[in-house]
Amino acid sequence: MILTGAEIKREHASGRIRIEPFNVKNVQPNSYDFHLGDTVLTYKDVELDVHKENETEETLIPKDGLLLTPNKIYLASSREVIGSDHYAPTFGSKSGAARTGIFSHLSCGLVDIGSHGRLTLQLHVVQPVKIYPGMRIAQVIFWKPQGEITLYDGKYQGAEGPQASRIHRDFL
Repeated sequence: MILTGAEIKREHASGRIRIEPFNVKNVQPNSYDFHLGDTVLTYKDVELDVHKENETEETLIPKDGLLLTPNKIYLASSREVIGSDHYAPTFGSKSGAARTGIFSHLSCGLVDIGSHGRLTLQLHVVQPVKIYPGMRIAQVIFWKPQGEITLYDGKYQGAEGPQASRIHRDFL
C-alpha cells in the first residue's frame, strides 16, 4: 500500500515519517518532492574497483549551476534528511527533471526501513544539462510493509551528503 499525500502529512506530524526540513508545499498526491543538496561527488579514476575504496572529488554546485555531461557518475544527495522506522521509502526523478534527461537513480531507489539520512542520488544524464543547488530533483514515496520489521543498521546509515560506494566493505 502506498501512502497518499494527506497520509504522508499525518505520519510526518506523528513522527512516523522523518523529513527535515518539511514543507507542506512539497507534498504531492502520493509522494513528497525533495531538493538537491549543494555538492556532488565524482570518482577520480576512470576505472573503478569494487574491491577497494575508490577515490572521489567533491564539487560545490555553484549558484549559477553545474554542467553535467554523459558517461560520468555524479553522486549527489537530498537536501532533506529522510527516513522512517515504519515505512519503506522509494524514490525517483521528478518528471520535469527526467524530461530534461536527468535521471536521479536508475537502480536501487529503495530506502531500507530504519534508514535515516540524506538520500544519495546517482545522477545520470543523456545529454549535457545544468543542475542547481536546491532544485526539486526527485520524489519520495512511502510504502506500508507487511510482516515483522527489522530496522536498517548498515554502512550508509546517517548519511550527511553524497556517499561513494562502500561495496569494498563487503569483501572484508
